[in-house]
Parts: sequence; C-alpha cells; structure tokens
Amino acid sequence: MEDIYLFTSESVTEGHPDKLCDQISDSILDAVLAKDKNGRVACEALTTRGLVIVAGEITTTCYVDIPGLVRDLIKDVGYTDTSYGFHYQSSAVMTSIQEQAPEIAKGVNRGGAGDQGMMFGYATDETPELMPLPIMFAHRLVRRLAEVRRQKLVPYLRPDGKSQVTVLYKNQRPVNIQSVVLSAQHDPDIPRQKLVSDLIELVIGPIIPKEMQAQKMKIFVNPTGSFVIGGPQADTGVTGRKIIVDTYGGVGSHGGGCFSGKDPTKVDRSASYFARYLAKNIVAAGLAKRCELQIAYVIGQRQPVSIMVNTENTGRIPEKKIVDIIKKDFDLSPSGIINHLDLLKPIYRRTACYGHFGREGEPGFTWERRDAVNIFRNGAGI
Repeated sequence: MEDIYLFTSESVTEGHPDKLCDQISDSILDAVLAKDKNGRVACEALTTRGLVIVAGEITTTCYVDIPGLVRDLIKDVGYTDTSYGFHYQSSAVMTSIQEQAPEIAKGVNRGGAGDQGMMFGYATDETPELMPLPIMFAHRLVRRLAEVRRQKLVPYLRPDGKSQVTVLYKNQRPVNIQSVVLSAQHDPDIPRQKLVSDLIELVIGPIIPKEMQAQKMKIFVNPTGSFVIGGPQADTGVTGRKIIVDTYGGVGSHGGGCFSGKDPTKVDRSASYFARYLAKNIVAAGLAKRCELQIAYVIGQRQPVSIMVNTENTGRIPEKKIVDIIKKDFDLSPSGIINHLDLLKPIYRRTACYGHFGREGEPGFTWERRDAVNIFRNGAGI
C-alpha cells in the first residue's frame, strides 16, 4: 500500500518583522565577536511601528554602538522610505543590557554548556543539500523575491514577504509541488494583474522547475489581494519566533530554543549546528537515507547526557553503532564544537535569513561541510 501525503513548509524575507529582529540580534553578536571573540551574548530584539527594543545579557571587553548598528541594519534591509511605516532614521531604539549572570558564567568558563536543553539535527537525501525539499524551495522563493526587489526588477516591491510550498510525497519520497504561496509587500495602486504576472514570471517561474510542478499546481500570489501595510507597521516582530523556518521547515523534531543572538557557548545554537553536521555526514556517508540526531546537555557540564540517532528505518548499520562512532571520534563539549566548526567569528547575520541549514558552499556555514564522511564510513566498515 502506497504511503501518500502532503507536506508544507514556509519561509519569510529579510524584511519580515521577526526576521528583522533575528538579524538585529545576530548583528550585535557579530559586532562583539569581531572585537572580542570571548564575548558572551544573549541578545533579544522586539520591533513594532516606529520602535526597536534590544534587551539581553552581554559580557564583553569592547563597545558596540547598538542604536547605530540597528539603524544600519534596518537601512540595509530596505526600510528607507517613510511611507513604509517604519524607517531607519525615525524609529526609536531602546536598549536594556546587563551582564551574563555569574552563576551561568561560572559553568561556561570551565567549558560547560551555557544552559540545559535538547538539540536536534536532521538530514535527508531527497535534495542535493541533504535537506527536506519543501523548506529548500520556500527559502529559494523568498531569496529570489528579495533579489528582484533589490535589483529593482520589480521596483514597486517593499521588504516584507512570505512563501509557502506544499509537496506531494509517496513512500517518503517527494513527487511534485502541489501549491505555492507568495505574499509580497508592495507600493499602493499596483494593479493586481501586474503584480501576479510579474511575480509568477520573475520569482516563481525561475525557482520552481517545470518538472517539479504538479499538472495543476496551484499558485497563490497575495491571497488577500493587497499587501501594502507590512513590516513592523503591521506586525510586532520578536527574535526567535521563526525557529521552524530557521531549521527544517517542520520536518523532524525541535528542542524549542532559537539560534539568533546567542554566542556559540549556548548549546541551543552550537549543538544544533553540530547535530546537523553529524546527521548530514551520516547521510552523505551512505549510512542512512534519513537521519535525525538528538544531543542533550546539563548546564555547566562539558559532555552531553544523551545522544540519540534515528535513521527512520533507512540505516545500513544499527543506530547504536552510529552513536558509538560519534562518541569515539567527536568531541561534543561546547569548546570541542566551537573549535571543530570555528564558531568564534562574526558569521551570524548571514545565518539569520533563509535558513541556518542547507547553505552548502556559502562562507561561514562550516556545519554544512561533508568532511566527516570517511570517519563514518570507516567506523561502519563500508
């Protein structure tokens, strides 16, 4: 009997209010790491019409001009016109920053995890990037949407936007794309017919291959008809509210912790990156077609309290054997992960949009490397 189902993932543009906050948090982290690689950052942002609030715990030897950095970020994203209801010059920036709590710092300073928690990594062979297909196409659509806006190929677009992609699966394999949703903020008085025509021709057409389109693939462009009021004028944004967009689009499990604004001593971030690194190399090595990996930590302790591998009945060797290889050949302490992936660099703003995973070949995304393939093959004896 065939196993048939639909699966949907979404993504958002850099001008989406939540993503704006993620980028603010990670830009502050980058600014600290550029001057103080041992700086500790746990930084949150909230934005609404005419206002950005930055709060958190930062311990560093350097000075960061947070209001200036926030305004530069907002300008770069594209909020440069007061008619957008949010502007880099006229929006207020409030800050409330304190140092990392000494009890936490004590555990981190001796090499322990910055918090408790469980982190997940995932990989699947259904795309070249070893990522689920729905989230990869959702990201590509909004990246293309931002590209045509920045290049003024569609000059009436504004920074906010979203995508959604629904894929038909049979027996765990993607067959075709059943529907695409593209919501794009735009200037007023743009004829709907022109908007739909431009976005189908310049965004959806170049991204969704004809061979992947269902015979009657549904396309929804701005389903409510108009999307003029957007960004922080329309919705409050908060750091860490797009954790499913940031990871695997709803495929697999999630420990609940966000990434943005956290330095790599926080295992919410670094251990999630390493779990992806391990899962990806397991699949790339041919040990499984799909792999989910969980790593759990106790605050202040160096090594994880548990490691779990689930190959979803696609593994070539027992899952316990894969766990044994990981324990033998990889240092899963926070410092070991940081050193292995070279995480004490200002690389994080780039991660804050269009997903933290599947970014193979892009500078800084060291957790996407496949340099552990031979370790797993040799350990498995294949």
